[in-house]
Amino acid sequence: MSSDITKAAALLRQHNNILILTHRRPDGDTAGCAAGLCAMLRQIGKTAYVLYNPDITASNRGYLEPYWAPAGYAPEFVVSVDIASRSLFFPAAEEYFDRIGLAVDHHPSFEGFGAAQCVDASCAACGEIVYAICRELGEITPEAALPLYAAVSTDTGCFVYANTTANTHRVAAALLETGIDYFAVNKRHFRTKSRKRLALEADMLGNMEFFHEGRGVFMCVPRSLMARLEATENDAEDLSALAGLVEGVDCGVVLRELKPDEWKISLRTGANGRVNATLACQRLGGGGHAMAAGATVQGALEEVKRRVLEAVDAVKLS
Repeated sequence: MSSDITKAAALLRQHNNILILTHRRPDGDTAGCAAGLCAMLRQIGKTAYVLYNPDITASNRGYLEPYWAPAGYAPEFVVSVDIASRSLFFPAAEEYFDRIGLAVDHHPSFEGFGAAQCVDASCAACGEIVYAICRELGEITPEAALPLYAAVSTDTGCFVYANTTANTHRVAAALLETGIDYFAVNKRHFRTKSRKRLALEADMLGNMEFFHEGRGVFMCVPRSLMARLEATENDAEDLSALAGLVEGVDCGVVLRELKPDEWKISLRTGANGRVNATLACQRLGGGGHAMAAGATVQGALEEVKRRVLEAVDAVKLS
């Protein structure tokens, strides 16, 4: 992997006028990677921007606002961060798909696009890979370190998910040593919930449906619930983590209705390996990691549940 990091850094040094792409419905990892890499590229004298993503939520917007590309910006080199598949490109980013010079990712389901790739599925967050690339480019300043810390911390649930490794902690420690205000990041992402968010969680918990003799659970967020509570995208961010908190459950499914009869599936599974989340979601046209994956499926809610259960049953070990 170290050779891939060196090659990626060398590739970035060779080019200028760089555009960085994030994925559809951006989370802290893709947003933090894009902001951190953009800050680092500017630090070494490059012209670099991030393509504006209309799906950005309030909790992650601040990382990217200084780096949005101006109208009419014509990049020479395009980089994607934390994007595993073409289906995750939002419309404006899709225009650059065939021009990607470097794809940086950490998903086992990465589809292999881009003229060059820097991919390591052993990393808990794409932020770990981008950190290594940035370190190869020069000394990491707080401007780059803060969003990279957000990337690493959010994709590990503040270092409590089973994907967290010793390297994750080493990267986080190095970022803290730059003097960033990590407490503010932790407070924003892990210690603050709006009243509407709490109401969403209350409804999800109150209407849980169990399967596999209590080892699996469905939690649903229909559009009608979002409308009734007047909840925003920011209120609904990372609801997928809730299903994994139920005692005795090693297969948690959160179904969120994005458009009428279009459901975002978030599957979270246990470290026991009984259900491989990415294998299940690949059967539904998605992908991700062994313990955290997703897909988008069309259909009425009960039909979507049936399809999810079929996919899980097809890959489960017991």
